[in-house]
Amino acid sequence: MRVTVNGTSGSGKTTLATRIGKVLDLPHTETDGLFHGPGWTPRPDFLDQVRKLTSQPRWVCEYQYDPARPLIADRADLVVWLDLPVPIVMWRVVRRTAVRRLLRQELWNGNREGPLRAFFTDREHIVRYAWTSRHMAEDRVRCLLASHPALPVVRLRSHREVERWLAGPLTAAR
Repeated sequence: MRVTVNGTSGSGKTTLATRIGKVLDLPHTETDGLFHGPGWTPRPDFLDQVRKLTSQPRWVCEYQYDPARPLIADRADLVVWLDLPVPIVMWRVVRRTAVRRLLRQELWNGNREGPLRAFFTDREHIVRYAWTSRHMAEDRVRCLLASHPALPVVRLRSHREVERWLAGPLTAAR
């Protein structure tokens, strides 16, 4: 089983991928951890790492980063589309960003969230990015299905649907 989780920034892709991994006993690889090197620089071996990941027989990861998506899609058995309402996603990404910054939480390869004031000065600030890219997840699914029409997609639109799916169909698939 190879599963990828699609959704906008802040929707809970990583949390859901982790939970799917626990239910199905799949190793979870955080795609952000493969991409971000020290100082938020893209890692030069990113695509090699994605190829290594996707060549494995069992995995779960987030469906992120344009250059990696074809590699992930070609090997995935299932796409889970986390399509939560925009207000919920925005609340989550703001809360997550603030907590990470206030706790000075290390994310990937020594990186930490920048100052909260960067929201006003950084056009690529994660909260601003989540807002401006909030509709792209649907476009990604359309493109994915155009190139992989037989690939099953599970669309989850609420926390309740996520919980029902994890406890019901996903657990039954073990």
